[in-house]
Amino acid sequence: MAFDVFTKKRLAKILDNYIERKIPLHFKEEFKILYKFRGNTITLTQERPSYRPGQRVELPIAQFRQEENKWKIYWKDSKDKWHHVEDIKPIEDFEKQLTMIDKDEYGYFWL
Repeated sequence: MAFDVFTKKRLAKILDNYIERKIPLHFKEEFKILYKFRGNTITLTQERPSYRPGQRVELPIAQFRQEENKWKIYWKDSKDKWHHVEDIKPIEDFEKQLTMIDKDEYGYFWL
């Protein structure tokens, strides 16, 4: 089931604030964090320069799925398959789940 308009706006505001804090000002033109809504899923990606001059590449960071009113976090493998992160328990607070991808002990997300 897709998010209603109010929920989508609230989640977008949380994501926009996260992205604003995540990327240092001097990197904002070069690196971008993007998000896409699809049904009950939010996919977070990073857009950055490619090794080929003038080209950019989009890399997956994490996927958040709302299941039974709780947010689960997924990581993507090299075969483009998403896997639930068993180490991070599902909770109802999206903002708290978003902060979990920055914790170094998991090592699933940031390059």
